[in-house]
Amino acid sequence: MQVKVRAFAMLRDILPAEHDAEVPGGSTVGGLLDHLSARYPGLGEALFTPEGVVRDYVNILKNGRNIHFSGGLATPLDDGDTVALFPPAAGG
Repeated sequence: MQVKVRAFAMLRDILPAEHDAEVPGGSTVGGLLDHLSARYPGLGEALFTPEGVVRDYVNILKNGRNIHFSGGLATPLDDGDTVALFPPAAGG
């Protein structure tokens, strides 16, 4: 199945700003991120602590909803979903 991945801020230096990822049926957000981390060096370190936990300052949205409220990394994916990755941003 295909999932659209959107990256923001400094993550655009690691992976394309927007692209389609092919993942097996029944995949989860965690599985997608593992797949992307294997394909794009540096992504795993940007998203996860050494223990494999999503960093506190990283927001991951599935179809506009934070996965924190829908199962975390175990959130299931469906064909056509959009997953957005938001790292910390600063400015003023």
